[in-house]
Amino acid sequence: MSESHRGLGLSARVKSLKPSVTVAFTNRAKALKKSGKDVLIFAAGEPDFDTPQRIKQAAIDALLAGQTKYTPTLGDMETREAIAEKLTRENGIPGLTGEHVAISAGGKHTLYGVMQCLLDFPAPGEAAPEVIIPTPAWVSYDPIAKLSGGRVVEVATSAERDFKMSPEQLRAAITPNSRVLVINSPSNPCGTMYTPDELRALAGVVAEAARTTAPGLVIVSDEIYEKIVYGGIEHFSIGSVPEVSERTFTINGLSKAYAMTGWRIGYGAMPGEFGKTLIRAIGTLQGQMTTNITSFNYPAIRVALRECADEVEQMRQAFGRRAELIHTRLSTIPGVLCPRPTGAFYVFPDISGLFGGITPGGRTLGSASDLCEALLEEELLAFVPGEDFGGVGPDHVRISFACSEETINAGMDRLAAFVQKLGM
Repeated sequence: MSESHRGLGLSARVKSLKPSVTVAFTNRAKALKKSGKDVLIFAAGEPDFDTPQRIKQAAIDALLAGQTKYTPTLGDMETREAIAEKLTRENGIPGLTGEHVAISAGGKHTLYGVMQCLLDFPAPGEAAPEVIIPTPAWVSYDPIAKLSGGRVVEVATSAERDFKMSPEQLRAAITPNSRVLVINSPSNPCGTMYTPDELRALAGVVAEAARTTAPGLVIVSDEIYEKIVYGGIEHFSIGSVPEVSERTFTINGLSKAYAMTGWRIGYGAMPGEFGKTLIRAIGTLQGQMTTNITSFNYPAIRVALRECADEVEQMRQAFGRRAELIHTRLSTIPGVLCPRPTGAFYVFPDISGLFGGITPGGRTLGSASDLCEALLEEELLAFVPGEDFGGVGPDHVRISFACSEETINAGMDRLAAFVQKLGM
């Protein structure tokens, strides 16, 4: 190190932070594709559809009309009211107004803001606030909770129960230090979802704990995939349950349902007086980070929520066909066990039956990461290894089917041929 660099260094919390495995594998696959390789990418959590035209036109019209200035940090009140109206009408969440809504730069930004506002780093000698996360879970829940001072309490789920936490498991995980319970239905990475009755049962456990052991417990319900459902289970917002509605922060956004990932539009809402307090706190924090999202996007949000149900339905039906296709194809491959997907656009098959195999390239498979590395290098097929999703993740891979049926068939052909060539 040169003398001019002496004493420089990064913070411990950032040095300990792991990069997103989903982003890492997607970027590697895209780089290979850009170099001319015929890579089939099943790693990205991004719909392959284009944003509906009328949404794009709303933003274009606003831009041309000069809507290019700063706005209030949490968004203009007209758009916040439109979100409150949507959550009341479609999700049944009671008592919402625009003052109960925060608009942020994507669902991840919304999650970061609410965790920062609910959690504190413990003082010396004090216990850390606990964040209960059913696993396998999206890779960003854990690091964001820890960056905010939380101690993550994993609740392991299994493929046999469609990766769903039981009320008994939740009850056993709650302590006086429990501060946040994360619910994600439909699930990334699992592609499964809770039924309304199952969510009501979990809400009952939280309500009971709030009266006894954990009065500060808040549910953070990530519902970003709420409109991508096709397995016969209706989406249900746990924040609509009266006994927990004023301790449930609902996260959503436009990225997945409206094919608007690059627009970076997320939002969160929570009714009640504490809900207003929490939203104002998020506004204070966001005001020191990003301030408002892009100003000419607000009319696009309103158009998406009010006028684009037909386009969303067409995409939902396409995802349903793809889900059936990829589940059928995976079910025929020896050593691969795949729960039936019911929501989002992922499957999370157990591939541990392939462990011990030797690939044509000479790699011995001992983990999901080994399999994904081999598939990318030898078959130009990009999946995401399950290790970073927690729980039983090391025995699984995440496969996104946000791609055409032709691509799905081509990818499953490559996987089947790869498995057939394994030396077991």
